[in-house]
Amino acid sequence: MTTLPRTPSLRLDGKRALVTGASSGIGMGCAVALAEAGAHVVCAARGKDKLQAAVDAMRDQGWSAETLTLDMGDLSALNAALTAQDPFDVVVNSAGAARHGPALETQPDDYDAVMNLNLRAAYFLSVGAAEGMKSASRGGSIIHVSSQMGHVGGIDRAVYCASKHGLEGMVKAMAIEWGAERIRINTVCPTFIRTPLTEATFDNPERAAWITEKIKLGRVGEVEDIMGAVLYLASDAAALVTGTSLLIDGGWTAD
Repeated sequence: MTTLPRTPSLRLDGKRALVTGASSGIGMGCAVALAEAGAHVVCAARGKDKLQAAVDAMRDQGWSAETLTLDMGDLSALNAALTAQDPFDVVVNSAGAARHGPALETQPDDYDAVMNLNLRAAYFLSVGAAEGMKSASRGGSIIHVSSQMGHVGGIDRAVYCASKHGLEGMVKAMAIEWGAERIRINTVCPTFIRTPLTEATFDNPERAAWITEKIKLGRVGEVEDIMGAVLYLASDAAALVTGTSLLIDGGWTAD
C-alpha cells in the first residue's frame, strides 16, 4: 500500500505571536493572518488608539489578540517588553521608516531615523525574540517585512535601500547562528503596497508611471498579497526555510 505524504498545516493553534507595526497597513494584515490561523497575537505599535481599534476589530471576529503600546526605537522599552512577555513562537516585524530624497540632500537626522528603526531596532528585536525562543527550547519563526529595495536600488532611496540591504544581510547571518536551535529567520520583500502611507507616492504621476512600468504583473500590491506569505513563513509549511527572502514584487527584481 502506498503511503502518501501529507501537506504541512498552515494552522497556528496554540502559538503565541508578536507583530510590530500592527495598528495599520501591512502590520495589521500580518496580525490578522496569524490570528485567523489560530495564534494568540500580541499587536504592538506606538499609537495606542489606532492599535486598540485594530485589536477590538480582531476580537469582534472571535480571534485572540491583545495590545502592546511600544516604541520600537526605544531599545530599553523594547527589551523590557520582551522580558515581560512569555516567549513567542512567531515574531513579525513590520515597523519601518522611510525618508526618501536625493542622496546629496540626505541629512544625518534622516539617516539616523531610518537606520535606527529599520536596522538597529530590527536587530535587537531579533536578538530578544531569539533569546526567548531558545529558553523555551521549541524553536520559532522570526519574519521581517523588508522590501524589494533590499535587493535593488531605487530613485531617491539611498538611505532606505541601505537599511533594507543591511537587514537582508543580518537575517542571513542570524539564520546561520540560530539554525541549530530551530529558530528560523526570514524576510518578505514587497513591492509598492497600497496603504494610507503610500497614497502620496501614487498621487505623483511620474512616480506612479515608474512603479507601473517596473511591476511586470501590471498592478501595485495590496496588503492581502503579503498576508499569505507571512502565514506560510510562520507555519510548519516553511519548516525548512531560513535565511532567505520571499520576494512579493510582481516581477520588479526579475530584470
